[in-house]
Formats: sequence, structure tokens, C-alpha cells
Amino acid sequence: MYFITLLKFKKKPTKDSIAENLKNIGLEQKDGVKLLGTYWTLGRYDAVGIYEAPNETVAMKAQVRRGDIFSAETLVAISAEEARKLIE
Repeated sequence: MYFITLLKFKKKPTKDSIAENLKNIGLEQKDGVKLLGTYWTLGRYDAVGIYEAPNETVAMKAQVRRGDIFSAETLVAISAEEARKLIE
């Protein structure tokens, strides 16, 4: 399953908070999470994360780990190719 997470920092990022986040990414890889991309953005959200996870429970566990760092809105995504098959 693919997930797109829109992130808003709760406080100014620091080298320590970024290091903690990278540590969590390593833990999540053991749970089957594959990070596809992370982007810092301008506008309503501060960052966007795109990742693959085996199911919603694993994706939620990844977000709970970061609850003190940022608030998040997560979207479940399917490829455009898969979506086109739904309307055939």
C-alpha cells in the first residue's frame, strides 16, 4: 500500500529531532516500511513523505512514533494505472 503524509512541524526542527526521525525510519524498515521520498515544502504543510507499507496498521504505527514532532494528515494512494482499471 502507498501512503502520502502531509506534515506540519509542531516546533522548529533541530539536528536532534532530525536525527531521531532518521532513527525511526530505520526502525520502520524492519516493519516493512519503504520510504520512497521526503520533501520539505512551502505553503500549508512543511513536508511531505511518500512511503510504502504492508497495511494501515504499520503506517499508523510510523505516525504515532512522531506525534511529538509534527501533526500529520495521511492519504492512502493507488497508482493512476490501478485507478483507471476501476473505471473500465
